[in-house]
Amino acid sequence: MTTLNIILLSLLQGITEFLPVSSSGHLILFSKLTDFPDQGNAMDVALHIGSVLAVIIYFAEDIIKIGKSLWKNKLKPVFSDEGTKLFYLLIIATIPALFVGALLKFHGLEFLRNTKLIGWNLIIFGILLWIFDHFSLTVLKIKNLRIKDALLIGFAQCIALFPGTSRSGTTITMCRFLGMERREAAKFSMLLAIPVILCAGILTCVEIWKNEGLQSLLTYYDAVTYSFLFSVMAIYILMIWLKKWSFLPFVIYRIFLGTLLLLNDYGIWEIKF
Repeated sequence: MTTLNIILLSLLQGITEFLPVSSSGHLILFSKLTDFPDQGNAMDVALHIGSVLAVIIYFAEDIIKIGKSLWKNKLKPVFSDEGTKLFYLLIIATIPALFVGALLKFHGLEFLRNTKLIGWNLIIFGILLWIFDHFSLTVLKIKNLRIKDALLIGFAQCIALFPGTSRSGTTITMCRFLGMERREAAKFSMLLAIPVILCAGILTCVEIWKNEGLQSLLTYYDAVTYSFLFSVMAIYILMIWLKKWSFLPFVIYRIFLGTLLLLNDYGIWEIKF
């Protein structure tokens, strides 16, 4: 894989991971609509790890606060403490995705990498995002979340294992359905990416180490680095945007792209870059 290929994939990942437009869907489409080869799931995971590192840096203050709270409370689930409560809510919301992800991995994921599925998911879940973002209340903060809310967000994250739905999109949609403020919804969605993607990253690294050795594992270093840089910029832009505006532009983009993909897949209009 060339450096140009890695940079373009990293740029695509960085821009789309935290916007509710499906980064995994875009990464799959990249090879299908261009002359570049399919990078495979291992490279996709490496790119996502770069994005998670960006989240850790951006929300470092919150993560340190969580660590201090856990230390003070000796890991006990003291929900009266905001830091400890946030930690356990993230764990609770992560469990469904780990379970469903393990099942999908056991049965194989390649059947999900098709443009028709991505196109329909972009449109359907884009419309759902608009409905809940437009009509729901905007009052709750992360500190107001309850265990059942975390579970609902966790189940929404499971849907994102299907390309085109968007992990950030489905979790933000559920957060908005629950009445969370837009920036708070985006923040919880980003923090929720940490455990899921890190677990996937660790499993993938172990597999590569066993099957191909350390040298092969190091080839993914550039992808992690470039993805991290582009993801940091995307997070800053999104959080600034949500101070004043809604998710409507991302919904319009999803419907537009999904429509193009379906026109292409059904043979009405061929797309090739």
